Amino acid sequence: MPRIPRAEHPPVATGPEVADQAQGLITGDTPLVRTVPVRLRYDPGTAPETVRFGFPDDVEWAFPRTLLETGLRTPARGGDIGVWPCGRVQTVVEFHTADGVQVVQFDTTTLTRFLRHTYAAGAPIPAH
Repeated sequence: MPRIPRAEHPPVATGPEVADQAQGLITGDTPLVRTVPVRLRYDPGTAPETVRFGFPDDVEWAFPRTLLETGLRTPARGGDIGVWPCGRVQTVVEFHTADGVQVVQFDTTTLTRFLRHTYAAGAPIPAH
C-alpha cells in the first residue's frame, strides 16, 4: 500500500463559505466621507488563511485572516494592507495601491463577528 505524505498544514474543516455584510466609512485627505457596503467573504475550501473584502465596482482585496485578527487589537501591516484599532469601537483597514491609499473605517463588532464566523466555518481539525 503506498504511503501518503502528511500535509504541512493541519487539515481544515471545509464548511460553507462565509459571506457577511458590513458598512465601511471611506475617509481620506478630503472632507468628503462616504459610507459604502462591503462584502466580507471567507472560503475555507479554497483559501483557508485568507479573507476578502469586496467593495462596489467589483473591487476586492484579499489578505491573511491573521492580519485582520491582529489588527483588531494592535496596529498590524502586511504588504499593501494595514489594520489597526481606532478608539474603542472602530477598526481601520488601509489599502495601498499604485493609485493611492483607501482608508475604510468599520465597527469592530462587525469584524469580530465575521472572524467568529470564519473560524466556525474553517476551524482546524485536531491531528490524531
